[in-house]
Amino acid sequence: MEPKTVGRETVIDRLAREIEFSGLLAGAIVMTLDGEIPVEHLADGDRIITRDTGMSVIRKLRYKTITCDVVSIMAGSLGHTRPERDVTMPADQRMLIRDWRAEAIAGQKQALIPARQLVDGEFVCLHEKQTVTVYEIELDRAQVIYADGLEMVSYIRAEELSRVA
Repeated sequence: MEPKTVGRETVIDRLAREIEFSGLLAGAIVMTLDGEIPVEHLADGDRIITRDTGMSVIRKLRYKTITCDVVSIMAGSLGHTRPERDVTMPADQRMLIRDWRAEAIAGQKQALIPARQLVDGEFVCLHEKQTVTVYEIELDRAQVIYADGLEMVSYIRAEELSRVA
């Protein structure tokens, strides 16, 4: 018996549809083995600290100027020193949340959610159609990296989306 899948949206389809733009904006401070460095000063081959493997090598660092929705997060609004300073990121940038917000939004102790899901209009605000420079940090595979005191997902390649089940 064949499962009825015609017309059903897969996780891959949903992720591809949901991720408009992700990456770090110019000025984001990334934790590396050489200390905290602005993303625009990183280069291919630099080693950054990740939650998943401890350290990973940047395979490709790309940047582009785009127009997209962005989210601004006030310093300390996601916990003590989280983020460390006011930050702005693409609204679809995935973040690892490991507190009551993960439970409230996803029903889990931790969850990867787009920044736009944290918008409250006061401490976390959505700004539509802003022109920004986005840096994509490509590693061997998508991993959680540390930027501005937050845990964010690195660039996700299209072939990685196809492996998500």
